[in-house]
Amino acid sequence: MKTPVQGFSKLSKTEKIDWIATNCTKDPKNTKRLLEQYWNANPKVQKLHDEFIENTISNYYLPFAIAPNFLINGDYLAIPMAIEESSVVAAASKAAKFWLERGGFKTEILGTEKVGQVHFIYKGDKEKLSGFFNFVKPELLKSVASITQNMEKRGGGINNIELRDLSGKIEGYHQLHCTFETLDAMGANFVNSCLEQFAKTLKEQALSFDPFTDEEKNIEIVMSILSNYVPNCLVKAEVSCSVSDLGNADMPPEKFAEKFIQAVNIAKVEPYRAVTHNKGIMNGIDAVVLATGNDFRAVEAGVHAYAAKEGQYSSLTHAKIEDGIFKFWIEVPLALGTVGGLTSLHPLVKLALEILQNPTAKELMQIVAVAGLAQNFAAVRSLVTTGIQKGHMKMHLLNMLNQMGATETEKQQLVTYFKDQTVTNASVKEALEKIKSE
Repeated sequence: MKTPVQGFSKLSKTEKIDWIATNCTKDPKNTKRLLEQYWNANPKVQKLHDEFIENTISNYYLPFAIAPNFLINGDYLAIPMAIEESSVVAAASKAAKFWLERGGFKTEILGTEKVGQVHFIYKGDKEKLSGFFNFVKPELLKSVASITQNMEKRGGGINNIELRDLSGKIEGYHQLHCTFETLDAMGANFVNSCLEQFAKTLKEQALSFDPFTDEEKNIEIVMSILSNYVPNCLVKAEVSCSVSDLGNADMPPEKFAEKFIQAVNIAKVEPYRAVTHNKGIMNGIDAVVLATGNDFRAVEAGVHAYAAKEGQYSSLTHAKIEDGIFKFWIEVPLALGTVGGLTSLHPLVKLALEILQNPTAKELMQIVAVAGLAQNFAAVRSLVTTGIQKGHMKMHLLNMLNQMGATETEKQQLVTYFKDQTVTNASVKEALEKIKSE
């Protein structure tokens, strides 16, 4: 960047592009052409996308794909996925097909509780604070009645408010730990609105609480914010079949089951492996979360925190053999919504939810957990049999050929050639050069 800019947000879209192209790129003309190339041809659709966030200059495309043949609790579903990584959709589809013939996926909602906190500093008498909390709790609930009334009509609202003392970690640090039920909404705006009103009421009521000294009355509100750690907003997904039904051309089913369980157990005790193991799970989860317009960063943060809940980062999935039955399952926290946010604005998000038969938030939790479990099954299955690179690199082949500038004819030839050859960057480059020279 050659120079800072003042008032960038106030510039028109064209002016923003001109400034970026001139000050941040080597070929301004090509930059402008590239950015405009990714605009939507329909001005109304483009304006809608421009208004999702701030300072937009173009659209950033990700492939929108379908993983078909998922049997979930007896119903067939095709699952939309938005992701840039090769082999993810193919792996999920392969796992879906495998379990389609073995009873499919079973799921269960274990909880739907969301969390928010008011963080404050109070350095006075703790017994007085406890008495104040008992006094003020009804006032806190009364103060948000106008915010919660619609949610309560639908069966949601505030579950509980607790006073928590964390002064052993930070001097004077206390919090209101609040739990919520937000139904089909992810609920961030609802939760944060309640929390900010709680904070205001807490501070106001403290000023008139007679047992407090003048110093104790001055409770310092630090912040009020929802938490993306939702260990009680939990879903379980599971597959199972007889060990003898784990047919695999690479090894006997008993050996496959043994190695698979060992691989999962290694991810339980070895954080270096667990991180990559869980990243594979998130390949499936994030792709569906993104396709359905949910917040994948919040989901990622909450899931990884849950993976470390016992004090060491560990596998999110579990596997065992019980009475000759192979069982593989996941329990994962997922705070998702099917109303609000982009779900009613982004045309492809609306389509994704329609493809999923317009699920409730609970149903979407189950679908997303299944996508993560399927992805992990496919990855671990490859790892303990052929190795991960054989399938992954074949899926990555077209990306490599596009990077090398192969023509359509050359791509067709090389896709055929590499059906029974090892795919590496060097082998693809050599094969392409050979075709070109001939």
